[in-house]
Amino acid sequence: MRRVLLLVLLLSCYQITFAQYTEIINSKRPGFSESPYSVGTDVYQFETGLFYRDSDNPSLLARPKSIGGELFFRYGKFFENLELNAKIAYQNDEVKNPFGNNYNIYGISELTIGAKYLIYQQKYTDKSKEIRSWKRKMAYDKKRLIPSVGVYAGVNTNFLGKDFDDPDGISFKGAILLQNDLTDRLVVITNLIADNITSKNNYYKYIITATYAMSSKWSIFVENQTRYQKEHKPKINNGLGLAYLYNKNLQLDASVRTNFFADYSFTYSAIGASWRLDRHSDEVIRKSSVKNPLYSKKRKRKKRGSFFKRMFKKKH
Repeated sequence: MRRVLLLVLLLSCYQITFAQYTEIINSKRPGFSESPYSVGTDVYQFETGLFYRDSDNPSLLARPKSIGGELFFRYGKFFENLELNAKIAYQNDEVKNPFGNNYNIYGISELTIGAKYLIYQQKYTDKSKEIRSWKRKMAYDKKRLIPSVGVYAGVNTNFLGKDFDDPDGISFKGAILLQNDLTDRLVVITNLIADNITSKNNYYKYIITATYAMSSKWSIFVENQTRYQKEHKPKINNGLGLAYLYNKNLQLDASVRTNFFADYSFTYSAIGASWRLDRHSDEVIRKSSVKNPLYSKKRKRKKRGSFFKRMFKKKH
């Protein structure tokens, strides 16, 4: 049962304990939504995948087919509630030009740097400790309807390929991240996002993702994403996918997406993997009535070293 409960973390960084770090990997993939929880301090996490996107929207003179890859790097440092992250995507578009020959454009299409912080964590009643009343033990915990809350802030850099750069330059991104653990197996994530702020191409969107842990290894998700942009119709797509926990530090995933517009079709498919380098260790507080200067110097000297040396040092 414990492994089943932990699996809820797989698709959207879900967490049911009262600390950010978990014994198994917390992956954002394959959903687009993001949990308010971080990966935990001193955890280096890499989430990568390949995607294919196709649309036959007749309102577009040039209708591209895209294939590409993306990498989402996550790092926990300073506080359990804080996570630093960066996302980079590279894609190759085959553009169907109705007025001439088809052509290809390629390059870095996204490079975003950001951070998120958990500002409120909902705590649930431990029903296992209720021994006096069977009715109270089986009653639904209404606190599960109140979500944990996090915030995200990021910068969309303009270090992109020439065919993907924004004429307005650097822009900003902000989001409110909500999570409801409705049951021990079912978790719902809601994201309210403002993107490309300060750019003429700014837009708003929401993402709602429901994830269900079927077993200790397998988990499925369904997701709705709706995007609003000035002078454009809302763009809606729905996704379905699954994840497989290979081991506590590696997750594999696959997903598909489509829309329900009658005038054009849209399809998106992806496969990927998430892997973490776990250097997390619980903080140990030592109390002593007498300070040892030699011990203090030794501790300070031990902390020195390059970023990569600390990253790959032996875990104790």
